[in-house]
Amino acid sequence: MKRLIDLFRNKYFLATAAFAVWMLFFDKNDMMSQFEYRSQANKLQEEKEYFETETAQVKKDLSELSNNLGLAEKFAREKYFMKKDNEDVFVIIREEKK
Repeated sequence: MKRLIDLFRNKYFLATAAFAVWMLFFDKNDMMSQFEYRSQANKLQEEKEYFETETAQVKKDLSELSNNLGLAEKFAREKYFMKKDNEDVFVIIREEKK
C-alpha cells in the first residue's frame, strides 16, 4: 500500500497519467474521434470499390455499344424504355414474396 501511495505522489507519474488521460479523452483527436474517422474511412473505401465496379461495367457497355448498333437499340429499349412511334411499351415489375 505504501508503494501505491508513493507512486501517486510521484510528480512524473502524475504528469504521465494526466497526459494520457488528456490524450485519450479530451484532445481533438481522442479515441472516439479516431474510431469515427476509421469507420468513415471504411465506408468511403466501400463506396470507392462500388463506383470502380460500376465504372468498369459502364466502360464495358460503352465499348460493346460502340461496336454493334443492333445491340445499341436493344440496350436503349431495355434500359431507357425507348420505343418506336407505332409501339406500346408495357413494364412488368415482379414483386418478391416475403
